[in-house]
Order: sequence, then C-alpha cells, then structure tokens
Amino acid sequence: MSTAAATPARTGQVLADLLPASRVRDAALVLGGAALTGLAAQISVPVPGSPVPVTGQTFAALLVGTSLGAGRGFLALALYALAGIAGVPWFAGASSGVAPSFGYILGMILASTVVGALARRGADRSMLRMAGTMLVGEAIIYAIGVPYLALATGMSATAAIAAGLTPFLIGDALKAALAMGALPTAWKFANKS
Repeated sequence: MSTAAATPARTGQVLADLLPASRVRDAALVLGGAALTGLAAQISVPVPGSPVPVTGQTFAALLVGTSLGAGRGFLALALYALAGIAGVPWFAGASSGVAPSFGYILGMILASTVVGALARRGADRSMLRMAGTMLVGEAIIYAIGVPYLALATGMSATAAIAAGLTPFLIGDALKAALAMGALPTAWKFANKS
C-alpha cells in the first residue's frame, strides 16, 4: 500500500484511533486524559490580583481533545471535573471542589469536545489549522470561564476580563505554538509508519 493511499484512509481519525480499537483502549485513554489534565494542573503559578493561576491545565485539556477526539475528550474532561468536585486534589494547586475558577474547567469540557471534532476533520494535521483549532478552544474556555468568574466573585465584566483573561494571553499563545508543532509532527510520523 502506498503512502498516498494510506493518508486518505486516516482522514476522519484522531491520533488515538491509530491504536487497536477496544473498550479497554477507550477507557484507558479517558482515564489517561483525565490524569494528564490533573497532572498538568499542578504546574500552577499564581497571578497577582487574580483568583485564577496560570497552569498547564488548558494545554492538556486541548491536547486531550485533539488527540482523543470529541467523545473521549469530553469523557476525559468530564471525569476530571467530576472527580475534582468529589474531592480528588487535582485541580490547580492540588485543590478540589468548586472555586471561582471552576468555570474554566467547564469551558475545558466543551473546548475539548469541539477541538476533538475539529481534529477528526483534519484540523490537527497542519500548523496553520492547529493554530486555529487552539484559538477556538481557548476562546471557548474563556467564554465560559470569565463570565463564571464574574458571577462567582461579584466582579464587573471589565474586572473579570482583567483578572481572568488578559494576564493569560501570552501564555496561551505559547501553548498554541507548542501544539502547532506537536500534533502535526505526530501525524507526520504516523503517516510514515
């Protein structure tokens, strides 16, 4: 089978689909995606004047969605959120429960689902499309997280944007750049095998 014939067969797939299909695989991927997000959340740097820290959590959530696809990405982030609410200390700073920053976690569930659907349509195959996918995912996270922050803390919309969006834009650009290189490169290696 030629490489040209192999590439179209992979359209409609995400990276996780390259592994042999089984329910055990899917369960392991969902658990692994939740655990990766929990581990990445421990990379946490407080932001002065904001109840929301800079974490690796959003990067992991978007990476989980694009790598696992919409369904498994949703399940992984929903498991992450539910376990954290139940007391597993894997939210930022080894915390759990519902905090003013919980809206970002809700946003990550939706974002993981959307970027997973985009990845299944090939949005993770090139640097430019991956950049757009990451921007869409980040926008979803902020569209839910910032209003939730405002409601949970009583901040005005302007104050919530200043505390929950503006300080994170440079870091998000760096995370998008990492993803822009990582996923298209992974597909190049997969297409050579």
